[in-house]
Amino acid sequence: MTVNAILTDIEGTTSSIAFVKDVLFPYADRQMEAFLERHWDDPTVAAAVGEAADQAGEALDTPARAARVLRRWIAEDRKITPLKTLQGLIWRAGYEQGDYRAHLYPDSAPRLRQWHHAGLPLYVYSSGSIAAQKLFFGYSEAGDLTPLFSGFFDTTSGGKKEADSYRVIQKAIGQPAETILFLSDVEAELDAARAAGLRTVLLDRDGVIDASAHPKVSSFDQIDPTAL
Repeated sequence: MTVNAILTDIEGTTSSIAFVKDVLFPYADRQMEAFLERHWDDPTVAAAVGEAADQAGEALDTPARAARVLRRWIAEDRKITPLKTLQGLIWRAGYEQGDYRAHLYPDSAPRLRQWHHAGLPLYVYSSGSIAAQKLFFGYSEAGDLTPLFSGFFDTTSGGKKEADSYRVIQKAIGQPAETILFLSDVEAELDAARAAGLRTVLLDRDGVIDASAHPKVSSFDQIDPTAL
């Protein structure tokens, strides 16, 4: 059965993990308290802080208290939806101010464009919020790539290492599971996707993985959806 859609991770797959960890995370960490002070009464910010308070089990009733918890979660690399929402808002300001552009591996944008032009619907599934994903591809080193994608998914669909998350995404895409190809650099994510019936390819960008239960490549140039 042919591949009818491609679902891709971001970090370590289309783009360097270092960009997120060395640029985006530190930027959000530095800006968090000042951002909360400026936007404390904004409904979107207030809702995210309220959700963070519920998950933290404590009152986050001032920007300083909220920032302290949120910055700790950043340091712990926690995949928590309200944190991702607030990070996305902070990153938007950074992108719009031209403080950085999102990194892409050289092969990523050309192949994404080729697959799109060939009629393959493209989707993103990342632990970063959907808003952050759109910013990432909207302000990439290769320009605005958001028109290439038919949809974006984040942790509101479930954890990336849980098979049910991929079942939710498969239903949203509307294609049979066995015709959706998932690309990631994380074996546990690929295991979960395969358990849900998706096809999988492991991106080993640095050539450090000796063996895998999934087809393994080091570049998008090595992926031919028509041959899978």
